[in-house]
Amino acid sequence: MARKNQETAPKEQLSPVSQLFASPSLYCVIVLTLGLQTRCNPTTIVEGIKNTWINLPRFSSKVEMRKNGKAFWIPVSVRVEDHVIIPEFDSSSYIDNPDQFIEDYTSNLANTPMDMSKPLWELHLLNIKTSNAESLLIGKLHHSLGDGMSLMSLLLASSRKTSDPEALPTTAATTQHVDSNHRGWLLVERFWLMIRIIFTTLIEVFKCLLTLCFLRDTKTPLTGKPGDRTQSTKIIHRMISLDDVKLVKNTMKMKVNDVLLGMTQAGLSRYLSKKFDEDMVVEKKMSLDKIRLRGTVAVNLRPDTKIEDLANMMAKGSKCRWGNFVGIVILPLWIRSEDDPLEYIRRAKATMDMKKISVEALFYYGLVKFAMKILGEKVIESIVKRLCDHTTLTFSNVIGPDEEISFFGHPMSYVTASALGGPQALIIHYVSYVNKIIINLAVDTTVIPDPHLLCDDLVESLDIIKLAVLEKGDHKIEV
Repeated sequence: MARKNQETAPKEQLSPVSQLFASPSLYCVIVLTLGLQTRCNPTTIVEGIKNTWINLPRFSSKVEMRKNGKAFWIPVSVRVEDHVIIPEFDSSSYIDNPDQFIEDYTSNLANTPMDMSKPLWELHLLNIKTSNAESLLIGKLHHSLGDGMSLMSLLLASSRKTSDPEALPTTAATTQHVDSNHRGWLLVERFWLMIRIIFTTLIEVFKCLLTLCFLRDTKTPLTGKPGDRTQSTKIIHRMISLDDVKLVKNTMKMKVNDVLLGMTQAGLSRYLSKKFDEDMVVEKKMSLDKIRLRGTVAVNLRPDTKIEDLANMMAKGSKCRWGNFVGIVILPLWIRSEDDPLEYIRRAKATMDMKKISVEALFYYGLVKFAMKILGEKVIESIVKRLCDHTTLTFSNVIGPDEEISFFGHPMSYVTASALGGPQALIIHYVSYVNKIIINLAVDTTVIPDPHLLCDDLVESLDIIKLAVLEKGDHKIEV
């Protein structure tokens, strides 16, 4: 009877982007870590997942690849206890360094291939006290389930405010209002904006075509190696103050994204400068000036993220209209030995302003969707792999809740995540939570054997930028 029900259950075809992630040659997973303020109760977590996640079709389906190259979601019966893993060990007996143990555990989980014959998710419960949490939940989810914004929405829809256990969390958002005194200029502004969008998009698409054809990044100590690196990934994270980022943001009159990108550019420049010193390169500054280094960035194409809608879908068990709705942009990084550390922030803002008026991310998404039908999966796989192979790293920033939340009754202390896959040796993700930002690095240790040094350089770069802002003496404190 169970087999008959499975055969007659509706089968949904994977979206073009999800099918790319599900292909063996573009194996991509997301590793999610939730730090909790209390010891974890496995029974509560299992019951919470049974009442929420399992109602979403993709969490109760496996992926089946057909001979024609198409992939489908096949509904199956799910026993949550088989996906919630509780390792057996006595933390007090032999774990001398809990932080290092968790780092090794997470990295080992990332390097272990997923079982594609069952629903593509698992959650590990570790009652180990670390520097920043009393216990941890480490999730491993296949990227075909959804993109970063989908999974963040899922996390938030599964959580409640600690100040109000019945209320859903909120995230920081900005709303733009149109001044009625300037409505007369609206038509002219829209026309000029359309011209800028078209012109900028054409330039960025042309640059992408050059990248696909022959334009490679400069070979540096961050350049990935071709081939399979699933056995050499290491994941580390570090926390910085969101207030420090906001201080720089407010003083420079920029966005948080601009500050994070500027900090990244400064940190990478510091790291590469040290590496060139080790290689006894005499003209260090000239060497940095000659570097072409770019990152691929996944851009959320949704107008907004509706946590309430997702919570209602889980409660009703209806099909969820979320997944992998993302496009790709190529982000040039300013790698220099700058005397003024604020120049990294100014360059970041100029880059981000240019990207904001371009619709290249939407163009690429439509191109993949169209080309998948015409050229087939293998051709698109080759194009995506070539794009990643010709660039150096992946960069992203996800906005988390701006107030403390609890996950199935467990108050959280932090959340961080990283998407793993592709030939790039460095993946940088930033996730915000209340008053902190978590830097998450996923590196190929055969290329970058010292990821902690790289992380130190990112953190120190923010400190240097903050000091430069304070020296200006005109910073504003956000209330």
